[in-house]
Amino acid sequence: MSQSPPSAVLPWLEPGQAFPPVEQAWGEHDPAPGLLAAGGVLDVPTLIAAYSQGIFPWYSAGQPILWWSTHPRMVLSVSDFRLHRSLRKTISKLLREQRLEIRMDRHFSRVIQACAHAPRDGQVGTWILPAMAQAYTRLAAAGVAHSVETWIDGELAGGLYGVNLGRMVYGESMFSRQSDASKIALAALIAFCLAHDMPLIDCQQETPHLASLGARPMPRDQFCRHLRMGLQHPAPRWEFQPLYWNSLLGEGQFSA
Repeated sequence: MSQSPPSAVLPWLEPGQAFPPVEQAWGEHDPAPGLLAAGGVLDVPTLIAAYSQGIFPWYSAGQPILWWSTHPRMVLSVSDFRLHRSLRKTISKLLREQRLEIRMDRHFSRVIQACAHAPRDGQVGTWILPAMAQAYTRLAAAGVAHSVETWIDGELAGGLYGVNLGRMVYGESMFSRQSDASKIALAALIAFCLAHDMPLIDCQQETPHLASLGARPMPRDQFCRHLRMGLQHPAPRWEFQPLYWNSLLGEGQFSA
């Protein structure tokens, strides 16, 4: 339960100012549960500081930068990922036919732009505004944001992007131009995380689609404990090897 009263005033951040403690985020009786602060800037140091504390930016056109720390937090434990039979068959078939390739960080700008323009059920417009896209592109240049790209028949068919600090992974957005292409990218990310002992993917917001894949809500304090443990380790090299598929599709099917 939030420590802030329903009439809490939202803190305004000046550039470079530290974030308030995440426990001060608005609670269920406030106008926007999980909202922590407004203002600040989207430069690389600020974004790294935010993600290091379990805070993320999310706002719409015409709004200031809004910073969130939701409670509970939607997370996907990689060991709980549900690889549905139809998706397993699709991935296996594409791999056997040598039509599928997973690339990482090859075309980050193309991925985030595609995510920005991807249609969303029940949503009008996008939260990936030009300033956000530019900020995460700078974060990618700093080696902190990454893209997972599904290439089918030599074409970019779908993908996702996110943030990685230590062994923590934060999923941001995904897109598809072909059926199941974004789900394939997520499955590849799961396989990558299994290969590098990265146990948890932060999904931020609770949705039925994420729940169908195995994601579940986690209390914020528990999430922050996972975060602190993950930050104690170095980040892996973001490069996908075909043998990573073995953890999902069966041992020995694919080699480097």
